[in-house]
Amino acid sequence: MKLVVFGLTISSSWGNGHATLWRGLCAALARLGHTVVFFEKDQYWYANNRDLWELPGGELVLYQRWEEALPIARRHLADADASMVTSYCPDGIAATELVLEEGRSLRTFYDLDTPVTLAALDAGEELSYIGPGGLSGFDLVLSYTGGEALTALQRRLGARAVAPLYGHVDPSVHRPVPRQDHYRADLSYIGTYAEDRQQALETLFVQPARALPRRRFLIAGSQYPQDFPWTDNIWFVRHLPPSEHPAFFCSSRLTLNVTRAAMAAMGWCPSGRLFEAAACGAPILSDWWQGLDAFLVPGEEILVARTADEARAAIDLPDADLRRVAAAARAKVLDRHTSDARALDLLAALEGARRPARAPNTGHARPDHHTQGG
Repeated sequence: MKLVVFGLTISSSWGNGHATLWRGLCAALARLGHTVVFFEKDQYWYANNRDLWELPGGELVLYQRWEEALPIARRHLADADASMVTSYCPDGIAATELVLEEGRSLRTFYDLDTPVTLAALDAGEELSYIGPGGLSGFDLVLSYTGGEALTALQRRLGARAVAPLYGHVDPSVHRPVPRQDHYRADLSYIGTYAEDRQQALETLFVQPARALPRRRFLIAGSQYPQDFPWTDNIWFVRHLPPSEHPAFFCSSRLTLNVTRAAMAAMGWCPSGRLFEAAACGAPILSDWWQGLDAFLVPGEEILVARTADEARAAIDLPDADLRRVAAAARAKVLDRHTSDARALDLLAALEGARRPARAPNTGHARPDHHTQGG
């Protein structure tokens, strides 16, 4: 299969989670004998922080203006088996028009930010990656978020066939490695700054740091403002490339997962970071959202906190208890939530979209099964 993708970025992991997910998925597809051609607008903030220049087993097409990408895109679409436009693609509307005009391949849209998309619609905002025709022209719409998000994509944007394609991890990249002292932490967190994550981050990270001044806390990410409520025992890594994620996770007694508010409110939204940390063997503390227990079992494979006191209690657990939780999570993720598993999910969804229409899969039933999201 040849898949042509018009996306946000795969070449730079700076300030976004799309790149790491696409790298793992493309590598998994290549191992299965498939080819991905990824079109990415060469935006300066990604160009200045680029950490991938070639797509193994595929092709990365960087372009400055859509007009220069157009003839190359037409050539690749001419013999593609499937085409895909993603959320936050800078030229998403133009790419959609092209994909729908060509009409030779299976036409798909992948929303990696579904709750954000739906929240923007609720607020009356225009979306730069979905045009006035919505998603009705696509043969298949994939969503990073399952559950009610899939129904909303049909109701609000006219999607005809929907399926979840959840987060995942490449265990060849994210795996246990020796600890490094400069990443040592009692509680760590990786994440780009987001206003709608801030309240949860203050509750589950900042408040425990204030209450436990002898413990060490570590944040890695970008775009954090000067007025972030730092404390003397919170340390900061401005940007952490994917190659450093394993050492970061493996140097933490406990690492925190915080979900963006719109995604947490909708549920069924496991982040790539969640699976990355588990694959590295790090014990995970997470905020709660509906559907979390379908991916990792609270108390056995993941720790859950809703309050600062619950976060402090998790931090104070004995090392042996944390290791047991981490080992159980790693076994689950390597069995069900790898990039190889998601590649099979994608292929199954594409094949299903080629068949006659059937009742939509809402993602509620058995997300651990390949055809339900890994």
